[in-house]
Amino acid sequence: MDEYPLIENHGLIGDLQTAALVTTDGVVDWFCSPRFDSPSVFGALLDKEKGGHCTVRPAHMTYATKQLYLPDTAILVTRFMTEAGAGEVVDFMPVTGTTVTGRHRLVRLVRCVRGSMTFQVEIAPRFDYGRQAHQLHITPHGAVFAAQDGTELTVHPIREPEDEQLMDVLTDRDADLHLSVPLRAGQQRGLVLEMGAEGPPAEVRRDEHQRLFDETVGFWRSWLTQSRYTGRWREMVERSAITLKLMTFAPSGGLVAAPTAALPEQLGGERNWDYRFTWIRDASFSVYALLGLGFTEEAKAFIIWLGDRVKERAGSEGDTGPLNIMYKVDGSSDLDEQILDHWEGYARSAPVRIGNGAATQLQLDIYGEALDSIYFAHRHGFQVGHGGWTSLRTDLDWLADHWDQAEEGIWETRGGRQDFTYGRVMSWVAFDRALRLAESKGWPSAAERWHAERDAVYEQVMAKGWSEERQAFVQHYGSGVLDSSLLRMATVGFLTPGDPMWESTLDAMEEELVSDSLVYRYNPEASPDGLRGSEGTFSLCTFMYVDALARAGRTDRARLVFEKMMGYANHLGLYSEEIDPTGRQLGNFPQAFTHLALIDSALTLNAALDRR
Repeated sequence: MDEYPLIENHGLIGDLQTAALVTTDGVVDWFCSPRFDSPSVFGALLDKEKGGHCTVRPAHMTYATKQLYLPDTAILVTRFMTEAGAGEVVDFMPVTGTTVTGRHRLVRLVRCVRGSMTFQVEIAPRFDYGRQAHQLHITPHGAVFAAQDGTELTVHPIREPEDEQLMDVLTDRDADLHLSVPLRAGQQRGLVLEMGAEGPPAEVRRDEHQRLFDETVGFWRSWLTQSRYTGRWREMVERSAITLKLMTFAPSGGLVAAPTAALPEQLGGERNWDYRFTWIRDASFSVYALLGLGFTEEAKAFIIWLGDRVKERAGSEGDTGPLNIMYKVDGSSDLDEQILDHWEGYARSAPVRIGNGAATQLQLDIYGEALDSIYFAHRHGFQVGHGGWTSLRTDLDWLADHWDQAEEGIWETRGGRQDFTYGRVMSWVAFDRALRLAESKGWPSAAERWHAERDAVYEQVMAKGWSEERQAFVQHYGSGVLDSSLLRMATVGFLTPGDPMWESTLDAMEEELVSDSLVYRYNPEASPDGLRGSEGTFSLCTFMYVDALARAGRTDRARLVFEKMMGYANHLGLYSEEIDPTGRQLGNFPQAFTHLALIDSALTLNAALDRR
């Protein structure tokens, strides 16, 4: 484990089409281009020897390091301190916009702010997940790394042509680039790493770097002014909003679940999944969070993206229905799962998976999440057109025929299908929201049938999803297993927050799934999911628990859980998917679902505290 940085010891930068992770000691160990789901250029996060990296750190063997974001931006500052001096690395990616491009720039400015400091720079790309060799071409004005398939990474130095030549340049047998940069207080140099460059290497003059920096600062601060949130925990809420924006593919509006792949849910375990795709469920939840804060354009972009997916396969038959559970950010659905056998995995947690084999699973809850988000957006002024409504009607007709069957469920288990209670609850939501939409607009619908199916789902859940023995709603019919996905039953209106059945379900979950405020998804030993090993608590579920407590009037408990959860964020306010018993973060990082749930729970809890 000492050979790999802690997952939480990273910051995230991005340009709204791809992103990079930077460690607290100045290493870019994850960067894919030209999209989030493209092959990696730097991948040392998943294999320290074969993955590739770009490192900028002091030559001095002993140093202290701190990391922060420039306020209200996605510009990352990593600070190094020694007795001899202090220095900084300022990392950012200029925003690309809404047009798909292959040109992506990672700017790394290095400066000394006190005393003197020599920085060591190593640029060691490993294209296509380390499967392609490369050549290095050095020119008087920079360097080019050229992969076998023609992919190039161009290195532009940041300096004036007349500046003193400070860098000592070395290469090695792996065609990597090594630089030594001695600086005194007030001096600065840097690099622009560019994919898809339009020309040969060239010096980036200081005023050009300053322009890129100022434009990037201006973009993020201008974007953040749209936020209407003025409640408690504002800094954490707005940092979550910036993080979600960094994980949005601007050309399509698709939100990736995380910018990383194969980070383990258990060290040494096999629960290592690729999250660089857009889940219907996760992205639907983004509508509530984004509209709740005031980010209407992002919510509208996703609703359009979702509408396109609905129209594409409306009326299609098949085992898994007209909607896939996830897509690539451009809306395509080829997510074949592969294993990178040549990589050892983070902290030797193999296998390293790219693609996602769960894409073709049947998960009935996605129809409820999709309809709920569309209805929520409709209430906030977004209009569903005739074509969209026609496609939604077709989807509801499919669901009416297929909701009463076993499925894989929200957690994408690989242990066989079950009659999951959450899937049934969200099927009820789908019918309910469709009926409300149709009634509010006077649209044609199969209202009589949808009413009948909605009522049938409700009656079935109350009869089969409730366990008299546990005095709680359970994961799937015929079991006694609890599942934190059911924390949403009151949120979506299936039950009222004060219902005695709901109160006892919350009590049962508190006893079995909550560990010092942190919440497990379920107990895999009691409900085998087809995978070996265990997992940590799910950060998403903890924030869902806060939301449920606040809605049930347990505001003191909700606030304590929320405040404790704030303490599990990393130094920048970021969360991965899970937290293990030692407080260490596990799973893909940062996870969109967790930050969405943070925003939702903050909105709910803040309103509850204000009312009190």
